[in-house]
Amino acid sequence: MQKLSDIGLIGLAVMGENLVLNMESKGYRVSVYNRSTEKVDNFINARGKDKNIQGTYSLEELVASLERPRKVMMMIKAGGAVDATIDALLPLLEPGDIIIDGGNTHYPDTDRRVKIVEGKGVHYIGAGVSGGEEGALLGPSIMPGGSKAAWPAVKPIFQSIAAKVEDGSPCCDWVGENGAGHFVKMVHNGIEYGDMQLITEAYHIMKDLLGLSADEMHEVFKEWNEQELDSYLIEITRDIMAFKDEDGEPLVEKILDKAGQKGTGKWTGITALDLGVPLTLIGEAVFSRCLSSIKDERVEASAVLSGPAPKFEGNKQEFIKAIKDALYASKVVSYAQGYALMRAAAEENNWNLNYGGIALMWRGGCIIRSGFLGKIKEAYDNQPGLTNLLLDPYFKDAVEKAQSGWRKVVATAVMNGIPTPAFATALSYFDGYRSERLPANLLQAQRDYFGAHTYERVDKPRGEFFHTNWTGRGGDTASTTYNV
Repeated sequence: MQKLSDIGLIGLAVMGENLVLNMESKGYRVSVYNRSTEKVDNFINARGKDKNIQGTYSLEELVASLERPRKVMMMIKAGGAVDATIDALLPLLEPGDIIIDGGNTHYPDTDRRVKIVEGKGVHYIGAGVSGGEEGALLGPSIMPGGSKAAWPAVKPIFQSIAAKVEDGSPCCDWVGENGAGHFVKMVHNGIEYGDMQLITEAYHIMKDLLGLSADEMHEVFKEWNEQELDSYLIEITRDIMAFKDEDGEPLVEKILDKAGQKGTGKWTGITALDLGVPLTLIGEAVFSRCLSSIKDERVEASAVLSGPAPKFEGNKQEFIKAIKDALYASKVVSYAQGYALMRAAAEENNWNLNYGGIALMWRGGCIIRSGFLGKIKEAYDNQPGLTNLLLDPYFKDAVEKAQSGWRKVVATAVMNGIPTPAFATALSYFDGYRSERLPANLLQAQRDYFGAHTYERVDKPRGEFFHTNWTGRGGDTASTTYNV
């Protein structure tokens, strides 16, 4: 009789294949299934050949090949395909078995599916998996949430295949109930959008204002990657700058400036709006991709609209240092906003999120991995109730030291007509957050004037609301006070 497998995986695209090979390399026997069975044959006869991997050609065969409690992991496209696969799996499983969704699923869908699957006596895990093709094969960051009772059964597998940090700790731990795992992965992806946009703005300034060549920028990013900006995204940017096309010219300059996106950044921004969290940098990063996507319209506009021609006068090396300061300070703001969103969602959903633990999970394997995250873990270890990362002593000092260069970069970019939406909105958030008084008093007066929406007064107790008959033509009736 053939030996039963430790886990089954559905979906043999890039991430699925590499996760299977990762699991097998750690001593686990894996059964695989794909809706297109030709892919099963191709995998078993090529990358999976002579390995402890069993090909199956139906869901029934897949389930029958698994050790109890059966663990079935889906690495398939988010949406209806996940629901359809769950519907097909449930009649084949028994109470205590486990379904795992490792795709980029929107966390409310995971909330819904946990309830449905648990109602059948089966456990459900929504696990965010980050790291791309290489991470899946060599060690990703894994963010599981859902049915807590399922965690002991999958913990050994997940933590063995996950990336490890310097002390050997795995970049994987239980995140929380229901959709918490996919929520944290969503925020990770939102921060990824922000990091990428910030780096592209640094590139834009160095290229169009300072006139640096790709080789010169390669050296800049190489230096930055050996300092406090050490990260995967800076590392790959360094390599991209050095990569030449067949004619010896930089390949990066031949790539169309039209960015794609799969929706996780948009989900992050929408969730922030729903929870009333000022997630300005990630929002700008999403909108910047949208603006890039209207390439033809921008080409037409460039022939009609004019602005200043970039011209730099000054010390280039000093300004490159200022760009690094702007990048670092803006990165702090991006993470501060992302963590504020996680705090708000945890309160809304009664999740007990370990913020230092999340930083640890992001330290290795994932796209936003960086040395910077170690400082975030220290910040939350020192002060678990920290309301904003900017208030941590380390990050407060770092941003204040970077502030002069940050302001110089944003101002210079504006004067030279170079768009820096992420740098600029990060600075605006910082200035707004540190302001004891903002002009929202005038905004409230306007709302009360046209809609009788009421206002509070600085000379009266908080929670007491007032309405003024601004024109003399209105009455004393005020609108109900509420916030969306």
